[in-house]
Amino acid sequence: MYKGDADWKPIADVKNNPRMHIPVFGNGDVDSPERAMEMRDRYGLDGAMIGRASIGNPWFFNKVKHYFEKGIHCDPPSLKDRVEVARRHLEMSIAWKGEVLGVLETRRHYTNYFKGIPNFKPYRTAMVTAIDPNEVFDIFNRVLDEVIEPVWV
Repeated sequence: MYKGDADWKPIADVKNNPRMHIPVFGNGDVDSPERAMEMRDRYGLDGAMIGRASIGNPWFFNKVKHYFEKGIHCDPPSLKDRVEVARRHLEMSIAWKGEVLGVLETRRHYTNYFKGIPNFKPYRTAMVTAIDPNEVFDIFNRVLDEVIEPVWV
């Protein structure tokens, strides 16, 4: 599963067929803004479908858009942005699935939301072991109060 690299050449062949007059989008291995731009510039595709790169990283779409517009990478999301997305995700999950399933099914996303933050393991562990949603929301508040915003290079 997911082995090897996506071959965009056949997709480009469809796009560059003179009889083709519809937008053609590529899919596979779009894991950076540069790869999305390559689909457009090298293969002439009209767009890129983004999948796995956005799992736990909803900011990925803005990263691609910013890169297309300015040619540089944007700053990573702040700690506050990350907490807000995690909080909103949990709220929506609880509204949809109820407290028990909402908490259980949202757990797996915390690792990605807070990826790369130094010394975050105790908070992540607390988030994924909490059963009561109010406890998880309290942990989010502690993160904002106690965790030092990383300096990204």
